[in-house]
Amino acid sequence: MQIGLVGLGKMGGNMRERLRNAGHTVVGYDTNPELSDVASLADLVDQLDAPRTVWVMVPAGRPTQLVIDQLGSLLKPYDTVVDGGNSRWTDDEQHAKELGAHGIGFVDAGVSGGVWGLKNGYALMVGGEKEYVDRLKPIFEALKPEGPYGYVHAGKVGAGHFAKMVHNGIEYAMMQAYAEGWELLEKVESVDNVREVFRSWQEGTVIRSWLLDLAVNALDEDEHLEKLKGFAQDSGEGRWTVEAAIDHAVPLPAITTSLFARFASRQDDSPQMKMIAALRNQFGGHAVESKE
Repeated sequence: MQIGLVGLGKMGGNMRERLRNAGHTVVGYDTNPELSDVASLADLVDQLDAPRTVWVMVPAGRPTQLVIDQLGSLLKPYDTVVDGGNSRWTDDEQHAKELGAHGIGFVDAGVSGGVWGLKNGYALMVGGEKEYVDRLKPIFEALKPEGPYGYVHAGKVGAGHFAKMVHNGIEYAMMQAYAEGWELLEKVESVDNVREVFRSWQEGTVIRSWLLDLAVNALDEDEHLEKLKGFAQDSGEGRWTVEAAIDHAVPLPAITTSLFARFASRQDDSPQMKMIAALRNQFGGHAVESKE
């Protein structure tokens, strides 16, 4: 299958490679000419055969809106746009309406996999009309992990990004729990090998997970996380999760507390946030702040 891919950063660049490895033709565009296959969005569209599919992997908000606006004027009826970034689900509804006025289909795709997705595949949560989603199934099959799981048509437009938002909220709470446990183990005098305690949990325990594996990776690189500053950013999706919970009167104490803990990390050097920062760097390649 042929597809255009806009945004060739940490996620988009690896997705291009994974799709090409699966035999698909990918025309990539990025504002960085060293990464781009073409000089402009117009060139990208010109190189695609109708009906065209263009997958957008740029930061949420205004950058995504600018690309959607340009594609709305460049694409033709029966073409499809996929937003695979971390857009807010309410933006999806507006994008679908704007593109639909030109006869262009819209699909939102929550994508999880971080810097490991090239090798392991990406979990995909997709929203949109069945007609457009079915057209893209060869692309979804190439991107997702091997096996029966890792892809879901979650519902109508906005459902994919809403599901990914909740996924990220859960991720916040899980990382916070590991971070709190790590800090407590580091504090007591009787435990003198915290890293190996974490490693021992990787097999046979109910709290084993990929996040736990990544925590061990981080501790192997910096056993006491002494090189990191206890500061962790939030992507915005944790905030949106809490806001949605308020709108629907759903109690989310663990996720809400984990979000507020990140806010607290920006006031003082927090030991727990060293682990949060280390985990975010391990799975997503997110930037960390060193003490130097």
